[in-house]
Amino acid sequence: MGVGGTLEYISGLMSRGHNKHKRKKQLQTVELKVRMDCEGCELKVKKTLSSLSGVKSVDINRKQQKVTVTGYVEANKVLKKAKSTGKKAELWPYVPYSLVAQPYAVHAYDKKAPPGYVRNVEQPPINGTVTRYEDPYITIFSDENPNACSIM
Repeated sequence: MGVGGTLEYISGLMSRGHNKHKRKKQLQTVELKVRMDCEGCELKVKKTLSSLSGVKSVDINRKQQKVTVTGYVEANKVLKKAKSTGKKAELWPYVPYSLVAQPYAVHAYDKKAPPGYVRNVEQPPINGTVTRYEDPYITIFSDENPNACSIM
């Protein structure tokens, strides 16, 4: 810790007291999927989210139904404020398909996802058991199979 850091720490202790050490919020980006049909919906959502304290910018992509809020905010508060507009809102559920191991699996593939995106699904935890898939065609011609093909 340098001289500047030490002075800042001491002044912080004196101004707030020793027990009340409040942490600053981190600058973060919150992405939401909000159902918007027209320009009026877009303006209503933008105005509502801009009124939150700590919001630096609100970007809206109506074609993708995506709202990006940047600022010193918490994701759950932004989501709650977006839902207060009466629009259906959720945290952005999509990730680029290159980040998913099996992008066309049943739970990941979504027809409504923007191009290049799939639904963000959690991978099941890998436990110590391994399930083997045995190809049925290998056992057809096996010497150990009494019903094996007699041509061989």
